Amino acid sequence: MLSFEHLYATLPDPLWVASQATPVAQPELIAFNAPLAEELGAKEIPDTATLAQWFSGNQPMPGANPGALGYAGHQFGNFVPQLGDGRALLLGEVIDQHGTRRDVQLKGSGRTPFSRGGDGRSPLGPVLREYLVSEFMAAMGIPTTRALAAVTSGERVVRQMAEPGAVFTRVANSHIRVGTFQFIATRQDEQALKALADHVIARHYPEAASAEDPYLALLEAAVARQAVLIARWMSIGFIHGVMNTDNSSIAGETIDYGPCAFMEQFDPQKVFSSIDQGRRYAFENQPAIAQWNLARFAETLLPLMREEGDALIAQATDTIRHFEPLFDAEQRRLHADKLGLEAQSEHAKALMEGLEIQMHQGRMDMTATFDALTQYAASPSDEHYEALLTLTTQPDELAQWLKAWQVVAVASKDAERLSVMRQANPIIIPRNHRVQEVIDAAYDGDFAPFHTLLAVVTKPFDDSADARRLAAPATQSEQVLRTFCGT
Repeated sequence: MLSFEHLYATLPDPLWVASQATPVAQPELIAFNAPLAEELGAKEIPDTATLAQWFSGNQPMPGANPGALGYAGHQFGNFVPQLGDGRALLLGEVIDQHGTRRDVQLKGSGRTPFSRGGDGRSPLGPVLREYLVSEFMAAMGIPTTRALAAVTSGERVVRQMAEPGAVFTRVANSHIRVGTFQFIATRQDEQALKALADHVIARHYPEAASAEDPYLALLEAAVARQAVLIARWMSIGFIHGVMNTDNSSIAGETIDYGPCAFMEQFDPQKVFSSIDQGRRYAFENQPAIAQWNLARFAETLLPLMREEGDALIAQATDTIRHFEPLFDAEQRRLHADKLGLEAQSEHAKALMEGLEIQMHQGRMDMTATFDALTQYAASPSDEHYEALLTLTTQPDELAQWLKAWQVVAVASKDAERLSVMRQANPIIIPRNHRVQEVIDAAYDGDFAPFHTLLAVVTKPFDDSADARRLAAPATQSEQVLRTFCGT
């Protein structure tokens, strides 16, 4: 079905270690992303039973050469020199229809040499969560790994309790992380480090190869991509949950959807991860954490850079500091889009800060607020005005903000800016309680709610009856305040 290549497997040991999937008892296909498969170059799609065998790891996919990837990582600030794929296998790479090399990986396919005592399996719930959230992010145009398939295993796995097991197939521009570089750097193997860096430059940042210092150019390019990525996350209220260096993609994609969720009632210090007791990865901390992770990346590249001594440190430090203006510029652009203002409006920053204060103090739902504001911009009627005021516990204060916004908003007068505003403000997100409903139903053997929710979150701007029903914020009894690692 797919035409595999294996360039990563040619890198020095132990960046890639051959390993085989452990067969599961009774695989059944939950979902298969046929449009993505076609994008990856698949010409013939086999029957469902064959897909279940392939994407569970029970039968080798033709041309696959599975292996686990080695990496290290700072986990909540604490460095672990060896982590690696403990329950994932890279099957190989494919060249997609756009000429881009992309990884295909099984998650939950059994133990590997990096398993560290784990069972190598994944519960069904985290597989469904990652499928829904990653495909929503793709529909929003945010760089992300993708979901190719999900398969039940017919087995139980034990985490907080015994749960149904599943295997997830993930597609990424690559699975190389900041932690991958840390893994090699701690071994002080400069030859392997150079091979890895050259691989990343050729694969992700080919323009860096012709720079005076290719490894400094690599750092600069990675900083730029991460700055844009984090700004885009925050524009839709995404909270990653575990921004460890082993979950920070060198390709500038969102990767490793574990205890992640989307902001509902706005709170800059919101945390969803059950394990983030210190709020290290709270919503508003994400830019600083991304910059910190990039500083760890810079440290690994120092032996390859041309400068030496204090000049080298100063050069790398200046590059990391450039994250902030890059992030600020992208955030200003996104703020203008979300508020229906002129591109690069000088009013965007102050108005967004004012609205965030209103959302926080007025206990407003972030997605519902921007959706209602977009509807009001499209049709500034009393009905839409009142709909906005019903979202807050402080209607008088919000009314004052709306007066200031109306003075500079152009979306109601400019069809192009209104279209941009709509594309910046989804009607629906994968809300925590809706994802949990899907998981609960799936644990009872009913996957219809999963497919219904998937259909609407992958068309986040379509104003359908299902979208409106599933877009509704959680009631107090429906709220899911914590999510857990699983895949």
